[in-house]
Amino acid sequence: MKLNDAVFGALFLILAIAVVIASRAFPAIPGQQIGPGAFPTLIASILGVCSLLLIARGLRSGQRWFEGGAWLRSPPHILRFVAVVGALLFYLAAAQTLGFVITGMLLMTGLLRAFSVKWMTALLTAVAATLLIHSIFYKMLKVPLPWGLLQGVAW
Repeated sequence: MKLNDAVFGALFLILAIAVVIASRAFPAIPGQQIGPGAFPTLIASILGVCSLLLIARGLRSGQRWFEGGAWLRSPPHILRFVAVVGALLFYLAAAQTLGFVITGMLLMTGLLRAFSVKWMTALLTAVAATLLIHSIFYKMLKVPLPWGLLQGVAW
């Protein structure tokens, strides 16, 4: 799949403008001439200039805005793509209610099945990987993962 450089340039230009606007809202630090928004504004300005150059290059190239790859004509590949995007949306919607562990196990089992992994292998891998990931993030890195339905269960 290919996108014209002008498309990426436009997306990066929108990002640059958003960063400049957001960095203007940073509070001033008393006694300093340069505030906390100076560096993000500088980087966003450079990104904006590069974005304009990318847009100009894309428009001059004469390429189509979008060229689909061969995988876009393959139903299994499309299903797997939709499964990954759906899994991310499912995590966002369900993690607070179900908790990280339950959501992770359901999500990983579903993804592994979408990629044609056998049921038993998918279940065992999902349980092991979810518990390993939870241990690393929750215990070692101290990331506050949601407990959801498992609230009150000691680990």
